[in-house]
Amino acid sequence: MSRTMRAVVLTEPGPVENLHIRELPLPDPPPGWVRIAVKAFGLNRSDHHMRIGVAEGVRFPIVPGLEAVGVVDAAPGSDLRPGQQVAALMGGMGRAYNGGYAQYTVVPRSSVVPFQSDLPWAVLGAVPETLQTAHGSLTTGLDLQPGQTLLIRGGTSALGYATAALARERGARVLATTRRPERLDTLAAHGVDHPVLDDGSVARQVHKLVPGGVDAALELVGTPTLPDTLVSTRVHGTVCFAGMLSDQWTVPDFYPIAYIPRGVRLTAYGGGAADLPAQVLQHYLDGIADGAISLGPSHIYQFDEIRDAHRDVETNAVSGKLVVLTEPEAHVFPGARSDRGTS
Repeated sequence: MSRTMRAVVLTEPGPVENLHIRELPLPDPPPGWVRIAVKAFGLNRSDHHMRIGVAEGVRFPIVPGLEAVGVVDAAPGSDLRPGQQVAALMGGMGRAYNGGYAQYTVVPRSSVVPFQSDLPWAVLGAVPETLQTAHGSLTTGLDLQPGQTLLIRGGTSALGYATAALARERGARVLATTRRPERLDTLAAHGVDHPVLDDGSVARQVHKLVPGGVDAALELVGTPTLPDTLVSTRVHGTVCFAGMLSDQWTVPDFYPIAYIPRGVRLTAYGGGAADLPAQVLQHYLDGIADGAISLGPSHIYQFDEIRDAHRDVETNAVSGKLVVLTEPEAHVFPGARSDRGTS
């Protein structure tokens, strides 16, 4: 076995040119940690935040990546066995220690969720962190119930598509927004009941579709649209803040009584591997495999295209999830496709 590996190293915060593919020593896992042979990893908006230097608690240089999928290579003192399929996410990955942008990564056992699936790695790589946040937002953040209405602000993000799929499975009626008219049909094709064109003010459209306002809303754009999302929600309804596609996440001079409409509840969600039960991950993967759950569009990149992938995150050039393969894959499951060129 080679004692080196290829990895993406971010030398310091800045442009995509600060991402370099280098040969690094193969990391050894201490007891209680797991070395994973990475097959694919997803890109997230927080990876962009980290690269441009607005994330906290990051040391440089660093191998980025807060999620990865692959197989266990070594797991001393662990219940995991070599060759077992696993997802790794959060817990300091790509921030406090080297993350998933590599052929191998070493993470704490607490950051690892096992699964079994025949889906291609290009599909599996799109799931872990997106599913964790979607599941947690609907349960912990919103306590969404069957028959309720849900507004997803930022519906053509990977998280938006995943949340719509889970909400529909829970028996909810889903509204989701996009700023691009050409993506309204994409939302409808992925199970959204009411695609809404976001012109910066969607509350009027929402109240026409749902008199009185929606029961629940998931804010994925950030603080610029949060006031309008709150106004779109009924009295005793709940808004969960879980995303920052706008790169804006603070409210200046926040005065709750003036900011939050009377009777509307505002919560937030952020979680990790412990918030993604293995049975939830397995159920979602099985649903993708049998066609019951829509993955949403995704775009696949090769390892050497990491800078291109980061450019596409930064410019919102593609809809849905961006996934990078560490090695070329022979085939891609129909649920994972490119929609570059629709922007």
